[in-house]
Amino acid sequence: MNQRPGNQLFDAYFTTRDMREVFCDQGRLQAMLDFEAALARAEARVGLIPQTAVASIEAACRAEHYDFAALGEAIATAGNSAIPLVKALGKQIAKSDAEAERYVHLGATSQDVMDTGLVLQLRRALELIDADLAQLGETLATQAWRYVATPMAGRTWLQHATPVTLGMKIAGWLGAVTRSRQRLLELKPRLLVLQFGGASGTLAALGEQAMPIAEALAAELQLALPEQPWHTQRDRLVEFGAVLGLIAGSLGKLGRDISLLMQTEAGEVFEPSAPGKGGSSTMPHKRNPVGAAVLIGAATRVPGLLSTLFSAMPQEHERSLGLWHAEWETLPEICCLVSGSLQQALLVADGLEVDAMRMTRNLDLTQGLVLAEAVSIVLAQRVGRDTAHHLLEQCCKRAVAEQRHLRAVLGDEPQVTAELSDAELDRLLDPAHYLGQAHTWVERAVAEHFALTS
Repeated sequence: MNQRPGNQLFDAYFTTRDMREVFCDQGRLQAMLDFEAALARAEARVGLIPQTAVASIEAACRAEHYDFAALGEAIATAGNSAIPLVKALGKQIAKSDAEAERYVHLGATSQDVMDTGLVLQLRRALELIDADLAQLGETLATQAWRYVATPMAGRTWLQHATPVTLGMKIAGWLGAVTRSRQRLLELKPRLLVLQFGGASGTLAALGEQAMPIAEALAAELQLALPEQPWHTQRDRLVEFGAVLGLIAGSLGKLGRDISLLMQTEAGEVFEPSAPGKGGSSTMPHKRNPVGAAVLIGAATRVPGLLSTLFSAMPQEHERSLGLWHAEWETLPEICCLVSGSLQQALLVADGLEVDAMRMTRNLDLTQGLVLAEAVSIVLAQRVGRDTAHHLLEQCCKRAVAEQRHLRAVLGDEPQVTAELSDAELDRLLDPAHYLGQAHTWVERAVAEHFALTS
């Protein structure tokens, strides 16, 4: 059986079909052809080429007309994808309209075709990513409220600290998603711009009609016209890549938290279960965090790709040798990895399985030690900070040495019971009463999400 070349074994795990279609060979080719068709329309609008040539050029600007294998071989000699494509486009047009073939690609250069084609692809990629981020934000907002008052152990340096809530932890993930959506919104006007400069950026070949054509071309493609061509000024693309890197990192944080909470020793929060999901080839009991693995994997891979974009920024003069080439597959791969990470994050967030009873039991693993601060704070107001801190430190050491609950040790300590009643001690040793502003943080994170959504 013939197989289509590509990464079919891993694509379903690490990316999404929609994003891969944006950056597949056909998607790349069609975006460049969309530029050529729009250029013909723009030049006809200002009278540079006859209107009668447009229909023939447009008809030929369809990716299915072209031999991808032949183009691939030609690229190896030409040095970029636009040169053989424009030649093939001319031949395709000439089959039916030799006159129209004369007006193809007039005044443009290869990089205009490729960069503007890339921007058209990135516009679609941005739409997909933003839609998934919005959906993820909605899901996380719902989950944050659902678990706003569910106490769990806060963990610092991987050790139990003071109590937090699961809702607060989820609100942290939500806040990062909201900020990434804001960043995408802010960079959109800088990213979605036309690249059109001709041979070395002056558009000299188009004479006095250069600016009218550039304006018409930008309008045809629904892109902004920048202050000047950006053949070797790559900050727009790198900015987008950097934001995608932030998204990958934030989702990696979510995945890392989930994977740690799924550890056997914690067992508090789990990815949604499904037949065959997360199993082992040898151990029937295993339930592996397969979604979190994608999130962590993308967060690990994207920074290396992003460093390529940054390294490729100091491009030579008006057209780069090699640095521009280094971008071609890098930014699309970042987009694909982030899309896959978002897909897995959506599945994980929507189907979170929470064991609140296990959280309660885990909070008591240290037998009350995680609430020593709560007692110390109140006691300090009555006997002084240093005295209270020293007293609680000694009680904690005694509780560990004697393997007793801190509440019992405190109840046996005259210096403590002289200041705090049994009821006060019971309340201070209850995690639900030492959650600080956890509810407020959830409320604020959800409010920011909805403010951006509305």
